[in-house]
Amino acid sequence: TASLWPRHRKGSRLVRCVRCPVAYHATDLCMAAGCVVLSNNSIICPNHFTPRRGVKNHEHVNVSWCFVCTEGGSLLCCESCPAAFHRECLKMEMPKGSWYCNDCKAGKKPRFKDILWVKVGRYRWWPAEVSHPKTIPENIQRMKHDVGEFPVHFFGSNDYLWTYQARVFPYMDVDANSKEKMGKGVDATYKKALEEAAVRFRELQAEKELRQLQEDRKNDRKPPPYKHIKVNRPIGKVQIFTADLSEIPRCNCKATDESPCGMDSECINRMLLYECHPQVCPAGERCLNQAFSKRQYSQVEIFRTLSRGWGLRCGHDIKKGQFVSEYVGEVIDEEECRSRIRHAQENDICNFYMLTLDKDRIIDAGPKGNEARFMNHCCQPNCETQKWTVSGDTRVGLFSLVDVAAGTELTFNYNLECLGNGKTVCKCGAPNCSGFLGVRPKGRGHGKRKKKVVVAKEREDECFSCGDGGQMVSCKRPGCPKVYHADCLNLTKRPAGQWLFI
Repeated sequence: TASLWPRHRKGSRLVRCVRCPVAYHATDLCMAAGCVVLSNNSIICPNHFTPRRGVKNHEHVNVSWCFVCTEGGSLLCCESCPAAFHRECLKMEMPKGSWYCNDCKAGKKPRFKDILWVKVGRYRWWPAEVSHPKTIPENIQRMKHDVGEFPVHFFGSNDYLWTYQARVFPYMDVDANSKEKMGKGVDATYKKALEEAAVRFRELQAEKELRQLQEDRKNDRKPPPYKHIKVNRPIGKVQIFTADLSEIPRCNCKATDESPCGMDSECINRMLLYECHPQVCPAGERCLNQAFSKRQYSQVEIFRTLSRGWGLRCGHDIKKGQFVSEYVGEVIDEEECRSRIRHAQENDICNFYMLTLDKDRIIDAGPKGNEARFMNHCCQPNCETQKWTVSGDTRVGLFSLVDVAAGTELTFNYNLECLGNGKTVCKCGAPNCSGFLGVRPKGRGHGKRKKKVVVAKEREDECFSCGDGGQMVSCKRPGCPKVYHADCLNLTKRPAGQWLFI
């Protein structure tokens, strides 16, 4: 069977590998970097790369940290790319024999214009862009290279290199927003490389998103199917509670008030997040605190965003504190929730719509729900979730945090209430973006600034030359945090006595 990556493009011509079943669409957007083109419909794919003995740039190298939690330690290393993971982070047993990461098992390869982290000799991982062999200087084209190798153009230094999959890994959104690698002591060329890579990455992302949007509009693409429901549906043994009228709290509002039980009233039920009941509330039919029961939702529209799939925007102006919509779906217990997450992970389903209702129940708006399921996460949202008691049961509503103009995308902070996401890159673009879903947004600082206390770091954890961890030689000059591998200093053994880096 032909292996297609990234996804099928109807009507596109395919080029096939003459040595195995792999095939790609005949475009630079799909074809893996490192392919050798034999004719209009024939290639040799990068899977047939054979490293040459004694060639340093052909040695497979893995990172010294876990791709999930970024910590070091005992790692499970992919045998096809630099990826490494803690067995615990992947929640799996130690495999017997060879092991490959999910991307490599799926046949994912670097493509032209990808931004990558590249390893060269003893240098630290350096950002570079995959170049097309036709666009590089002639002297670089003439350099010896094999099937599976592709040219990369380094940011900062403008150098070129032929490399392959086992010495590169993808540059991510979080890298473009990270300031951690810009610390003191960073070489000017490397700093320039990081800045250039971040700018170029954002440019390419914008191009890709615009292309995807145009393709979706051309094909009149619609949101993935789901069953629309108006109220929560219990699954299995889960119960929906209904209180007796005598148990529903009665407020002190009157039918003669200007806006009885309204947003600006002093309704005790509204303050305590209880919805009034029409047969109990003294305001009767004039009560304005029955938005859940009457489904008094704001007018919204599902639309395709540039970078975050489908989203939800308002069709009219929304005032601060206004009820936008209830979050409805199937109400499941923890056991069913874990079963659904496990099924999603086994079938590469990456969109989750689960939200905690209480300690025993979860709302899953994936298979069944309403328009609220399309609301995206944002680290600086314009809406929030509130848990209200309606006729004796807990319901989740989305309320505006600020005045929202018509046509604005509606968002809320998923926090840790949404289940199943794990550590997923956040693409909200907010100034205080944390970089990942489920991670607390960065503080923006308000009022008088406290005096910053700087705690000097005794020693760096990574080699100042190559950026990797391991056995280090540390400089003994007072206040100098630099550490190096003995190999990176061309030392055959660790120096005895006091050692200073000049």
